[in-house]
Formats: sequence, C-alpha cells, structure tokens
Amino acid sequence: MALHPQVVDLIRRAEEAGVRATSDLTPDEARAQMETMSKVRDQDRTPVGQVEDQIIPGPGGALPIRIYRPAGSTDDPMAALMFFHGGGHVIGSLDTHDLVARNLCQGAQCVVVSVDYRMGPENRFPAAPEDCFAATCWVADNATELGIDGSRLGVSGDSAGGNLAAVVALMARDANGPDLCAQLLVYPVADYAFDTPSYVTWAEGAGILTAAGMAWFRDHYLASESDRMDWRAAPIRAADLSGLPPAIVITAECDVLHDEGEAYAAALEAAGVPIVYRDYPGMMHGFFSFAPVIDDGAAAQEFAVAQLRKIFAA
Repeated sequence: MALHPQVVDLIRRAEEAGVRATSDLTPDEARAQMETMSKVRDQDRTPVGQVEDQIIPGPGGALPIRIYRPAGSTDDPMAALMFFHGGGHVIGSLDTHDLVARNLCQGAQCVVVSVDYRMGPENRFPAAPEDCFAATCWVADNATELGIDGSRLGVSGDSAGGNLAAVVALMARDANGPDLCAQLLVYPVADYAFDTPSYVTWAEGAGILTAAGMAWFRDHYLASESDRMDWRAAPIRAADLSGLPPAIVITAECDVLHDEGEAYAAALEAAGVPIVYRDYPGMMHGFFSFAPVIDDGAAAQEFAVAQLRKIFAA
C-alpha cells in the first residue's frame, strides 16, 4: 500500500519547514530538532490530574522520571505503566513524548511513569536498558507510597522505547524483577540485522525514519559489533520468549522496522505469550505520536489504551 495521504502531507510540511535527515546531523543537532518538532506538534496538551518530576537513584547516578496521574483518580491504588520514549536511544526526552504519556495516562486511567534514561553516544548500551529496568524496580518497590497497585504494573514505549520495554520485560522475568502484567510495544526496534524486506522497501521516502537513520542510531548507541547479537539490544535474539507478560504490539506498514516488529509479535505468540497485534496500513514510523494530526495515530492510541484497560481490569 502507498503512504496514506495524511502522511504524505505531513512529510511535505516537514520538508517545507526545513526538517533535516537525522543521519545528516550531530546528536546535539538531532536532539534540538526533535525538541523543536515536538513543541510545534504538541501545542495542545491533554489535561491530566497531576504531573510530577522526580529524581530517583539509577545505575549511573541520578535518574529523572516524570509521574502522571489521571484526572478523576481516587485514593485507591491504581494500575501503572512505565513509559520509555523513542528516539533511537540517542534523541528524545520526557518533553518530546509528554503528550503521548498524557494520552496513555488519561486514556488507560493509570499512573504513567516516564523515564529519562541515559542515551548514546555519551552513555552507550547497556546504559539505557539498565536505567529502565532500575526505574521499573524502583516503582514496584515503592508502589504503596506511590499509590500504585504493584500487581498491575506494565511497561511500554515507542520505537527505541518499545525495544526497551521488551528488554525490561525479559530482564524482569530473568532477574527476579517485578511481576509485570503488560507490555505495550509500538513499532519496536527488535533487531539490528537490517536485513528484512521492509528495510529495502521503505529505506527512504517514508518520513522521519530511514535505513540510513537507523544505521546512524545504531552507531551512536551500540558499543561494539557483538552488541548487535545481545538480546538486551535485540530482544528477538533472546533464547526464550516464554513466560513474558501479555503483549500489545503495534506496527506501521511503511516503516523500516515493520517486519521485525511483526516478527517479534509472531515470536511472542509462538512462545505462548498472550498477544494482540495490529498493523496500520499506509502509516509511517512515528505516526503514533502524531495524534490527532494523523487520524490513525489517534486510532492506534485508542486501541492501545483500550487493550491496557482490559488487562488492568482482569
């Protein structure tokens, strides 16, 4: 299927605004561009009940998090969702994904804890998954004080954040970590082989993520060739995917990451993990964050929160 007309229009507007390919920028330039883009995109912020920035201990020192509570929440312990932002493990922040976190919080009626994990090239792999796992453990350990029901704790993220959510679910299973109830993986990075057909079909011309851009992210994130085979970087390479929490996997058809996201969903199902999978035809990488500008971005968010509500209510 061709790119959806709304996606084509968005790409045109980005080009007219002078948005440059990530692979042509330094990490600092790419970060600044993403911050600017998100401010323009997310001018209307979904109201929530409370937003609190906090610093917790992390493997590398102080670890910033942002805690969102839905409007209308009661004093009863609430379900909670860890959120790890996208950006190739190099760019992105609590601010670039503030609207997505707000929408998940209000839509799923749960506490959302967004994590400002360390990124490359300053802090290369495995700093990011170590931070995200530590933050998840901290939330579980402090559930009572946070007003959270520790038995209803999930992980989530988009792109690089989807990668981190998948990895944290594996780490929690293998390291006697929190007993997670859900994993929401939005067009996750599942591998670093770059050898799927979608890497050829959508290598360029499909918006913000290109094959060259993924190589740029990889080279700023991973520390060595061997890291590409490490399941903490490429969760699809984990020897065993059984015993993981129920998964919600979302992919975009016109995305270099499409095939590996689809393959990871299939691998989870084959391992006996309860899963719901939805692919969005004509959509580019990043569409989830472009609600309500892109209709299917809003639809995908509504689908995600509906599935989360089902899991949290079980």
